[in-house]
Amino acid sequence: MRWAVVTFPGSNDDAQTAYVLEHLLGETVVRAWHKDASVDAVDCIVLPGGFAYGDYLRCGAVARFAPIMRAVERFAAGGGVVLGICNGFQILCEAGLLPGALIRNRELDFLCRRVHVRVEDADTLFTNRCRRGDVLDLPVKHGEGCYVADEATLQALEAGRQIVLRYSDAGGRVTPEANPNGSLGAIAGVRNARGNVFGLMPHPEHACEWLVGGEDGRKIFLSIIAAAGGALDPASAPTSSKVLSGP
Repeated sequence: MRWAVVTFPGSNDDAQTAYVLEHLLGETVVRAWHKDASVDAVDCIVLPGGFAYGDYLRCGAVARFAPIMRAVERFAAGGGVVLGICNGFQILCEAGLLPGALIRNRELDFLCRRVHVRVEDADTLFTNRCRRGDVLDLPVKHGEGCYVADEATLQALEAGRQIVLRYSDAGGRVTPEANPNGSLGAIAGVRNARGNVFGLMPHPEHACEWLVGGEDGRKIFLSIIAAAGGALDPASAPTSSKVLSGP
């Protein structure tokens, strides 16, 4: 499988994402630059974490106008798989590829710690190597990770099963104390209605080796790889019942 990892001025997790894909998972990575007008012959585009364009105005507000984003929009419109991590999630929301927005954390501070997230839906391109209700231990590092949307959008996300991850405690209970940034509905990750674009605030690329605290992040990348083994159409994504016996 071929992945494109995009680098914006200010990206700082692009190298780590490429390392995980190439060295830990044996995948092929194409490095894309923010000024590129196209991304050819790839199966998945990753918008990594960092501070694109210094996060001036708002997180992702400048990056949405980068030339590469026109290519990302065309790729997503054609059914291509897009993954946005942290700053990448913010960019996808600013670009209108995902609903809602990310604003300043509830306590107006920068968070850098591990959190737990509960898998709300395992029948996705991005979580098919999990079971519904699984709790993943992943790190966060953001100042503007509070997910917000209007009531109608939140209801549509619930009805459309677009909420993929919620902040929880280690036992899977969604509580105010387990919500690190004040996100509405404790939302940590959402997908678009079609199911081929996913954004999350936690960093799976920083949880792929036991040396750094755990391997739960691998499940996100392995899910995309598993889906690609069949077809990259969201309707063809393996369901949780098909992967329960897998590694």
